Amino acid sequence: MSELRFPPGFVWGASTSAYQIEGAWNEDGRGESIWDRFSHRMGTTRNGDTGDVAADHYHRMTADVRLMQELGLTAYRFSISWPRVLPHGGGKVNPAGLDFYERLVDTLLAANVMPVATLYHWDLPQALQEVGGWPNREIVDYFADYARLMFDTLGDRVTVWDTHNEPRVAAFLGYGDGIFAPGIADYTQAYQAAHHLLLAHGRCVEVYRQGGYHGQIGIILDSEHSLPASDNEADQYACQRYYEQDTGFFADALFKGEYPASLMDWIGSMAPRVRSGDMALISSPIDFVGVNYYRTTRVAFHPGGGHLKCRATPQTLPMWGFTELGWGVFPAGLTAVLMNLVRRYGNRPLYLSENGCATRDVPDDADYVDDVERVDYLRGHIAAAHAALQAGVDLRGYFVWSLLDNFEWAEGYSPRFGLVRVDYATQRRTPKRSFYWYRGVIQRNGLAD
Repeated sequence: MSELRFPPGFVWGASTSAYQIEGAWNEDGRGESIWDRFSHRMGTTRNGDTGDVAADHYHRMTADVRLMQELGLTAYRFSISWPRVLPHGGGKVNPAGLDFYERLVDTLLAANVMPVATLYHWDLPQALQEVGGWPNREIVDYFADYARLMFDTLGDRVTVWDTHNEPRVAAFLGYGDGIFAPGIADYTQAYQAAHHLLLAHGRCVEVYRQGGYHGQIGIILDSEHSLPASDNEADQYACQRYYEQDTGFFADALFKGEYPASLMDWIGSMAPRVRSGDMALISSPIDFVGVNYYRTTRVAFHPGGGHLKCRATPQTLPMWGFTELGWGVFPAGLTAVLMNLVRRYGNRPLYLSENGCATRDVPDDADYVDDVERVDYLRGHIAAAHAALQAGVDLRGYFVWSLLDNFEWAEGYSPRFGLVRVDYATQRRTPKRSFYWYRGVIQRNGLAD
């Protein structure tokens, strides 16, 4: 049997986010986040689920790190809850919040797991939303101050930082479609929020460089592989618009210092207000880019398809079917996304910072899940990542989403992405088949072909 080997030092990790796993939403001085406010509002999440308890990681952190050690992770990507360390978004610091993340980082290092910290994974302090949230330009200064606090607190031990996770989702699902927190459906606000998220990223990078912290800093973008539904000109242009909003708006700003002209022309008066110097700051050099990949879509013109006038249909390969969320399985799309980023923006260091799937997990009497579908999914996508490496992409690591079953935003607790099953009634953790399979991949630094 042949083996797909990865380069020496390739990083094998898993990812989580604070609101999705920590729980303890109103304990030890933590402030309210927009997701607390949103999920407590009737009719916003499936079954009325909230992240109040989630996977209770706040109280079970040490045991969860032992699971990471058993899995053999070389890195763990977590996010910091902004309202846990700064309950009001700025001003008075919450010592208990800082202490939690210091203990987490120290426990990871003691277990020989590299900590990778994400500053923002969508849980904005509610106090800042009440003064305008991300559409308010003043939030850039709040974010810079928060970042400086975390760099000063953890920068001697954390050497890899992500400024934002998927700013597209925070802006367009939170402020445009209104299906994520804070639940505002106004695309003028959404585009302004997107600009300020990018501007805050640029300021954060500036703070990191000026502070002389030792390490690397980057950002995480999500990118679908989008294909036009036909050769018809209307479908071709619809697919272009879809790509430019999904990926181009953010990547062009970061790496070209501009927004896609055709998209700006299309959205007209909804375009963000940009001041002199903004784009230069946004495009400040960074050390790496994280890429989250989940699906491939086929895009067609549709007159009822929102302001972009398009409809995107998930694609799957015949032997795969669809995941629990109705997403297709298309591993070759991952290779295409990585190579497209290289072609458009240069061959910079990349990490696959999230990749995984929700399957119909059925536990046995011992709570064990024989998740063969997830194993097949991960095998296919790790092979696709290897194909990108063979094509010359500078891919440095792969992170599974997710370590634990968790709160999946508006979908609540129904979809399960974890390598570890969480019984939410008892908080019992049980590694699934995929846990042990991934451990084997890490041990051999490769994949049996």
